[in-house]
Amino acid sequence: MLTSLSLRLRIFLFFCLLALGGAALAAAALYLGWSRAEEALPSQPFVTVFIVFAFLNTGLALGVWLLFDENVAKPINRLSAGLRLRAHSDVEAEVDRRAARYLGDLAPAAEALTRTMNASVMDSAAQIARETQRLRRESERLTALLTEIPIATILLNPANEIVLYDAQAAEVLAGIAPPRLKAAITEYFDEAEIASAIGRLSDGGGEVALTLCNSASGRTFDARIKVLGDDGHMILIDMTGVARPVAPRPLVFDFDLLDAAQSREVRDTPLRDLCFVAFDTETTGLSVEKDAIVQIGAVRILNGRIVEGEAVDCYVNPGMPIPPASTRIHKVTDEDVAGAPGIAEAGRALHHFARDAVLVAHNAPFDVGLLKKSEAEIGVRWSHPVLDTVLLSSVVFGINEPHSLDALCDRLSITIPPELRHTAMGDARATGEALVRLLPILEGMGFRTFGALVDETRKHGRLLRDLNE
Repeated sequence: MLTSLSLRLRIFLFFCLLALGGAALAAAALYLGWSRAEEALPSQPFVTVFIVFAFLNTGLALGVWLLFDENVAKPINRLSAGLRLRAHSDVEAEVDRRAARYLGDLAPAAEALTRTMNASVMDSAAQIARETQRLRRESERLTALLTEIPIATILLNPANEIVLYDAQAAEVLAGIAPPRLKAAITEYFDEAEIASAIGRLSDGGGEVALTLCNSASGRTFDARIKVLGDDGHMILIDMTGVARPVAPRPLVFDFDLLDAAQSREVRDTPLRDLCFVAFDTETTGLSVEKDAIVQIGAVRILNGRIVEGEAVDCYVNPGMPIPPASTRIHKVTDEDVAGAPGIAEAGRALHHFARDAVLVAHNAPFDVGLLKKSEAEIGVRWSHPVLDTVLLSSVVFGINEPHSLDALCDRLSITIPPELRHTAMGDARATGEALVRLLPILEGMGFRTFGALVDETRKHGRLLRDLNE
């Protein structure tokens, strides 16, 4: 039972035990003196002495605990958080030796150990960086080449989820809904024709023609589908005569998705198997009930990394003037939103972008509250599971540390360019990067499934309300 309590709470209970023990001893001593006193001697002085002693003894224990908490328990929490940062992420968290000055040689020893380990890690990281740079150059050449060929390419895993798409395929998908990895291809094109084509492939065909169509938009494309062994299928869309992107767009892929994750309840799903959408909103004010969204930014996170090339970044017409005080913070003006879509259109785009994903926000009750308030207007329900980086920060760094987005990014060595701070995309990107760095630390702390992590964040409910009800 006691092992489930925090270190600081256990230390506090220890000092409470000291206070109660002292009071019990004083009571026993007084009782002994009272029982041996002459019968004529009144007992009231003994009771008064006991009350005074118990009060002073409790105050002394509390004072000693406060000193112990400030100079031992809190530094140990900070030291353990710093060690976890170094162990599970690429953050160079320096040990605060001044704060840990009463811990003897513990802080210097921990710093020496991590420096020794980091030396070998840095050598490996340098080699990885060189290889990554080489692969990036090859990817850029491949992207440019595929952009020139009038064929759009989409790779599917055995569950018919998108694993790769090129620049031209991105334009095709974007004409229907925001393109995203791990999305089912049937979210963009009618299922019957795709199922029929795959059935013909199963009868022995190595490649068959099909017509991809989207009933909602009325768009159709001539295409071919091929079998890729046991890894899924490839769809090749004929782009002859179709307007193609002028500038090369990054080739978006994640081959880890070729192995489709086992479907299970979200509570039982390992964190590494979840898709996350980190988002942020800029608004006309700070009231969920009275104010409206003027800008939305969102990024997707798969397999522990932000998916480059997949994002939502748009202005939203709030249907009301933006107060000058709000514009001074986020720089969004009435002119910026004059021709922008309303919350109905922008909200539907975000909802599709976040389908089957966990929503992630910093101070989620505010941002998610604004979306839920507009459910009727958007025509959707925001029933997504939610993670709040404020609560995640409190789990990793302790409830008494500051948990603003700036403070969290500072601890995680994340830099938000000044011109992007208090923009929806800038803050959404920072929130996503914070999640990417926090997840391995949380897994290292033993929170490996979504349900286990949510149960832990609920213990910090006095900071913010958990939305997974």
